[in-house]
Amino acid sequence: MDENPVITTDRLTLRRFTLDDADFLFDLFSRPEVARWSGSGTPMERREEAVERIRRQPERAGDHPACGVFAVEANGQLVGMALLVPIPASAGRTSEGEIEIGWHFHPDAWGNGYATEAGRALVERGFAAGFPALYAVTDSDNVRSQAVCRRLGMTDLGLRDDWYDRSLRAFRLDRQEIAADQ
Repeated sequence: MDENPVITTDRLTLRRFTLDDADFLFDLFSRPEVARWSGSGTPMERREEAVERIRRQPERAGDHPACGVFAVEANGQLVGMALLVPIPASAGRTSEGEIEIGWHFHPDAWGNGYATEAGRALVERGFAAGFPALYAVTDSDNVRSQAVCRRLGMTDLGLRDDWYDRSLRAFRLDRQEIAADQ
């Protein structure tokens, strides 16, 4: 797989973030309606937080060349981010190499199907790379992301505390399920 991929769909381009994207990332995660579903749930307060987040993305993506944190563009404008990354196991749990897909979009881009389209592209990428299953985790109240998971055909596993040291609503999609549907 390409170390510096550009993934295209009918309407989107997914690419690696650059430091030139820091203003967008800061705008995205300084918004409470976006930040509440990510990490600590606290909005960014300084642009430097976005710069540091971009600098940490290669570490977050891990060593597998299919994985990454991707800037998502529609019509040449940044609209969000999507990720295909190793999911960190909660304390006391051994990681089994699970891979997570996820997304965060600017509120101005909500309702356009971009999360589902980006998610489908990353599902295809992940399964082409040989991952046997992909996971998504959401806050139990994040019904918008849960709806995306369902549109991707993911199975709702209910509330789980396997990852991120928190109880999250988990979803799983098996490569075998996709192959059986084709």
